[in-house]
Amino acid sequence: MRIEHIYRYPVKGLTAEALEEVALREGETLPHDRRFALAQGDSGFDPAAPSWMSKRNFGCLMVNARLALLHSAFDPRTGLLVIRPPEAEPFVGDTRTAAGRLAIADYLSRFLGEEARGTPYFVESPGHSFSDVAAKVVSIIGLASLHALEEAAGMRLDPLRFRANVYVSGGRPWAEFGWLGQEIQLGQARLRVIKRIVRCAATEVNPETAERDAEPPRWLRRHFGHADLGVYAEVLEGGRIAVGDALEPLEAE
Repeated sequence: MRIEHIYRYPVKGLTAEALEEVALREGETLPHDRRFALAQGDSGFDPAAPSWMSKRNFGCLMVNARLALLHSAFDPRTGLLVIRPPEAEPFVGDTRTAAGRLAIADYLSRFLGEEARGTPYFVESPGHSFSDVAAKVVSIIGLASLHALEEAAGMRLDPLRFRANVYVSGGRPWAEFGWLGQEIQLGQARLRVIKRIVRCAATEVNPETAERDAEPPRWLRRHFGHADLGVYAEVLEGGRIAVGDALEPLEAE
């Protein structure tokens, strides 16, 4: 199997950023993946003592579909986050300063309008990932599985609906489910597949239009008897991965 796309999502619920290559580290996510989030005012999330919370506590596409209308870009070197709304001037906020984070939170809260609960705040906790699961993982989707769903549904589905880190071609549909508990070689990195990804209403949202124009969870259950697409894997041994690299399941010793 071959890596076709690599993405990170610096802000939970905002834009995917394509990468040609990236260095994975043992026990970590992709660098800067889900590094930031907009915590809802009633979430109780404490950046000084971070703990995993469900996505409903943060700005997320499952609940806040209109976030898909924002196009964002994060520069790790400067800490600047650029957000481009439809038909308006871009906003630039500094994630490194308290004033900058306050301005980002205010901007996103005003964009969400009534969907913003309490006084939302823009958060980062060094070493913490705002992932949909408590473990630090890399998400992988086999494009053959996505194509099987598309064929069953009778429509094309943008892969970015599923917000995975790595998309691979080759192999047969649902082959990745057979890797549970096994190790895989991904480029120069070694990972262990730990969990199937259960799909939620976030995948209903068209990443271009922000419209809920598809029902992947329902279609998966109807046609395949489950609501899963893709797998989570933890990095056992770090290394570089790049578009064009191979993914190979490793034989158990």
